[in-house]
Amino acid sequence: MSTGNDDRSPLRALLGLVLVAALIAALAIYGPGLLRSVREGDNPLPWPAECTVETADGAIGLDRKQAQLATTAVALADRGAETPDVSGIDDAVLRRLAEGPPEDAGPSLTCSGTAAGDLPDEQMTASGLTPRAEQVRAAMTEVFGELPLGGFTPGGFDYGHGENSTHYDGRAIDVFFRPATEDNRRAGWRLAQWLIAHADELHVQYVIFDDRIWSAHSFRGQWRNYRAPEPANEILRHLDHVHVDVLGGGAT
Repeated sequence: MSTGNDDRSPLRALLGLVLVAALIAALAIYGPGLLRSVREGDNPLPWPAECTVETADGAIGLDRKQAQLATTAVALADRGAETPDVSGIDDAVLRRLAEGPPEDAGPSLTCSGTAAGDLPDEQMTASGLTPRAEQVRAAMTEVFGELPLGGFTPGGFDYGHGENSTHYDGRAIDVFFRPATEDNRRAGWRLAQWLIAHADELHVQYVIFDDRIWSAHSFRGQWRNYRAPEPANEILRHLDHVHVDVLGGGAT
C-alpha cells in the first residue's frame, strides 16, 4: 500500500539539490570577497562587530582583542613606553584612538556590553575597594602609569556621593583629568575607551565621562548622553574625571 510520503520523496530530493546548488553558486560568487574582508578586519557579516571605531575613512570593525591591543598601544605610546605589535590593525584606527575626533574631543570607540550575571559577592578590602575594583586600578596603572585617583577611601564612604552610588560599595574609581581642557578631555577619552575595550575581562559595569555614559548592560555598547543630577556642575557632569565601576555579585 503506497503512502503520500513516497510520492513526495523525489520532490524533496530535487528541492534539496536545488538549494545546495544555489549555496555553492553563492559561495563561488561572494566567498572570496567575504574571506578577504574578514582577513582585512572588515565586518561584512549581518551582525555588528564587537567593537567599532569611527574614523575619517568610515566605521572600522574590530574584535575585542584588537580593540584591547589598539587602545593599549595608544596609551603606552602616549607615555613613550614600548608598544605591542599592531601591524594587523588599520592605521586609521590607531590615529583616531590617539587623537580623537578632529572637530571636538569625544568618543570614537564603541564596544558591545557583556555583563556577567554569575559573579560572586565581594566585600570591600582595606583599601576601600572590592577585589574587582582593585583589579581595575592595577590594570590602569600598569598601562597608563600613576594616575590621580579618587572616589574611594579606606573604610569606605558613607556620604558625598549620590544615592545608591557604587562608590559606597567600594566598586567605583574616579580618575581625574583637571582642568577640563580639550587636551585633558582627549586624554580622558583615551582612558575611557581603553576601559570599555577591556570591560569584559575587568568586569566593568559603567564608564562615565564628559557628559557620556557606557554600560555593560547595553548589548550594542553605544555611548549615550549622561543626565547629571542637579546642580549639574563640572564634577557631576564628569567633565573633569572618568568614573569607572565594576559589577557586583548577584543583582547589580
